[in-house]
Amino acid sequence: MSESPQPQEPKLWNVPNVLTMARIVLAVVMFAILPFGENARSVYVASLILFVVAAVTDFVDGWWARKFNQKTQFGRIMDPFADKALVCGTFIYFAAIPQLHNLFPNCGSACPLSKIPVGVATWIVVAIILREMFVTMLRSMVESSGGDFSAKWVGKWKTALQCVDLPLGFVILILGVDRSPCWLKTAFVVLLYAVLYLTLYSGWIYIRAAIKMGSKKPQ
Repeated sequence: MSESPQPQEPKLWNVPNVLTMARIVLAVVMFAILPFGENARSVYVASLILFVVAAVTDFVDGWWARKFNQKTQFGRIMDPFADKALVCGTFIYFAAIPQLHNLFPNCGSACPLSKIPVGVATWIVVAIILREMFVTMLRSMVESSGGDFSAKWVGKWKTALQCVDLPLGFVILILGVDRSPCWLKTAFVVLLYAVLYLTLYSGWIYIRAAIKMGSKKPQ
């Protein structure tokens, strides 16, 4: 009897991987033009468009890879790398803008938020980046030993919230912090803390999963 043909590995430069690399290019272009945004609001508009397009490629490449069975090892490594480059870089840029540290300085004496600085605090950004770095390290360790460290649902929700929250930050920069409506800044801050919670919670989920995988290995 003839042996059944072995299933072929998906091509390296398939649609999902091309979209992933395009996302990295879009992120690099966005970060290259962002420093000019303080003098030209149109740069923030362009950055917002680049971010949204890059975020859309994230959802499209994952859907395409699953639907047409085009998952590759290259994609499993580069896809989260591209996501983290886009998201963490944007958070770092926001943390470097003093006006985003306190979004409610002029919301009125009746507003409790006017008395405390509420915004993109440095400690929030550091916590998010440390989690991303640690989970990336865990993923490389688990998958290098043959384990499966695919994204959990809570991690996907975290990414989705990030892709909703960060564009709001760009809109605030486009309008100007002082001219942005209070509801917009409130939505941005609420989503920011929701992102922080899901980031830390999903990190714990991944750590627990890695511990379980390690305990199942034969001694």
